[in-house]
Order: sequence, then structure tokens, then C-alpha cells
Amino acid sequence: MTNLPRRDFIKQTGLLTGGLWLPGALADALGAPAPMRKIKLGVIGCGDRGTGLLKILQDLPDQFEVVAVCDELPFRLQNALKSAGHAKTYADYHALLDARAVEAVIIAVPLHLHFQVAKDALAAGKQVYLEKTMTYDIPQALELVRLAQQRPAQTLQVGHQYRYSPLYYRVKEMIKQGYLGKVTQIDCRWDRNGSWRRPVPEPGLERKINWRMYREYSGGLAAELLSHQMDFINWAFETHADEVFGTGGIDFYKDGRETYDNVQVMVRYAQEGMVGNFGATCGNARDGYLFKLKGTKGTISLLVDQGMYYPEQETRKQYGTVDGVTGATKITWNKDGGMAITTGAEPLKDGSWYSLRDFHQAIIERKVPDSNVLTGARAACTVHMANQAIYNHTIEKWRPEYNLA
Repeated sequence: MTNLPRRDFIKQTGLLTGGLWLPGALADALGAPAPMRKIKLGVIGCGDRGTGLLKILQDLPDQFEVVAVCDELPFRLQNALKSAGHAKTYADYHALLDARAVEAVIIAVPLHLHFQVAKDALAAGKQVYLEKTMTYDIPQALELVRLAQQRPAQTLQVGHQYRYSPLYYRVKEMIKQGYLGKVTQIDCRWDRNGSWRRPVPEPGLERKINWRMYREYSGGLAAELLSHQMDFINWAFETHADEVFGTGGIDFYKDGRETYDNVQVMVRYAQEGMVGNFGATCGNARDGYLFKLKGTKGTISLLVDQGMYYPEQETRKQYGTVDGVTGATKITWNKDGGMAITTGAEPLKDGSWYSLRDFHQAIIERKVPDSNVLTGARAACTVHMANQAIYNHTIEKWRPEYNLA
């Protein structure tokens, strides 16, 4: 990054101002937004994530009308109707896909079913919002890319919602503009203190409800939590993992689960000269969600909805403060030497709200979403490499066939 006058620093970073170029803003900026219309939507999978998205859809009444919901478990369907109103219910997703009234689907089923349901939805001509991680393994990811590319008129968006958060979008721009300098270290955690189990009304439903505990169905903590941060690194640096090391174990909850309750993954991004550390535990919630990007000129520390910029000592000397008498905004540092990364006057919404709004725009404007089948495959490859490293005690390397375009 070149040396900038202090006023230009404030102006160009936008740290203390509200202006921000966001995904989906291009048509509006050109003065020719696509006509608004509601998309008739079906939701396949009404567990925690599916019902959570149904609630968020209530805040997008001009974009979507939920006309169908599907789940194998009757009590989940009844719960979904609290948010889906008069939507038609289905126990078999194939019947929902056959419904002509359904234009688009959200797929929020267990991970091992992502590929097959998405494949069937594409074949049925539907627009697809597929929850992360995109697929259970690498072969499925590569095949889904091939299938989606055969249907360019259909959208396939993957639910890595941080690609749409105004906060994370701003951080991506800061990285691109050089305010961190040369980034060499990335530290990520997503911790909790709890078993991750859901209550089971009868023993026969254990694997359907607690599928995250079993390796046949689940990618564990790497897929369910750390995939978000892995995907953001891919996006922000336009890169991918080159080498993945990992370890973990069932270190606390000796309850018959198969997926680990304590994992640590180290990723080497050779092209970027970076090391990424990604960890999650179910045995301590103190840190919760942490995301730190460390560069030669500064550090960004992120929560889900808050961000701080900490310049290195020499960087801070360069920018200092701005004399308020000149009319420029004064930089205010906190006691730790950091400055809040702001995104305008409006409070941040849930990241899925921005993601679903962009799904609507992608369909209407026939544009490729930021989180698409190619980027989803890159993240799915990383997660699968991480799990292979964790469970097999191997060093996993990126292969040329993962470079999809």
C-alpha cells in the first residue's frame, strides 16, 4: 500500500463513513434495476436451519412467497408452518419438485443428502439455494459443478452467507486495498460449550435428528462451522488451500458420537504465503466466534457482526489522527489501539437475509451469485481435505482437478 495522507486514508478506507459497494447494487447503480416480482419458493428440510431460514424469509415479503415445505418428520412440518403460513406440506421432496407452483427451492437437509437433492432439483428445472457445505465430499462437488454448468439458465447459490454481509464485504475491500499489508497469519475459532445434540422424541429417530454426530451423514465441526471462515479466505484472497494438516478427537462427550468434538486444522496457502489456523471445540465457549487476519501493516479482528481494525505501530504513526478543525473526520482509537469498522447507519441484519436477497436478485437478473457452484465446490474441497487430514492423520494436498472454471 502506498503512503496516503491522513484524510485520504479515512476517505478511501470508508472505515468511518457509510458508503459501500455491495453485491447486487450494480443494476441500481446503472439506473436499470430488474423488475421486482415474488419467487414462489419451496423449503426442503425443516430442521433448525430450514426453520431458521423460514423466519428470515418473513422479512423478505416482496422477494419470496413460500408455497411448499418438506420434511420426513411430521412434527417438523407442523413447526415449519408457524413461519410458512398456508404452504403445502410434503413428506417426499420428489413430490415437491414435481409441483409446478414451485419455482425455486432452499435445500437444508443433512449434509450427506445435499448432492442428491440438489441434482434432482436441477433436473426438475428449479432455481436452487443449497445450504453449506455444498457437498459431503470432493467427488460430489466436482459432479455438481458439471451438472450446474449444463444448466446455465438456473441459479445454484450456496449458503455461505458471509459473502453477502456488508461487514465482511468491507473487510474484503480493505484487504484488496492493502490496509493489512502482507497477510501471513489467519486465526479462526468457533467454540461452544455444549454437546451439540438435539432432543430425540423416540430412540428410532436418533440418527435422523442427530445426524451431525455420525460420519456417514456429517462433516462435523469442519463442515458445519469452520467452512464459513474457510470460504471467506478463499473469497477475500482469491485463493485456495494448498496443504491441509489436522487433528482432533472425541475428547469430552463420550456419548456414542462418531464426529469429533474437538478439532484443529492448519492450512497452508502457498500462493499467498499464508498460514490459516481453524479450530472448534464443544468443551469451552469463552472465545466463541473469533476471526483474526494478521498482516504486516495491521490486523482485522472480526465477530459475526462486528469488526475492528488495529494498525501496526508504524502504520498508526503514518495515519495518526486528523485535525477536526479542517472539516475532516477525526479517527478515534479505542484503548487497545483499534478502530471500529462501520457499515453505515443501519444495524446489520443476519447474514442469511443478505444472502437470500441476493438469491432473489440472481434469479431475476440471471446473474451468477457471489457464492456459486464453483466457489461452493472450492470450500467443499477444503472441508473434505480437512476431514481427511483429521481422521486419517494425513497431509492433504490440493490437486489440479480441483481447479474448476
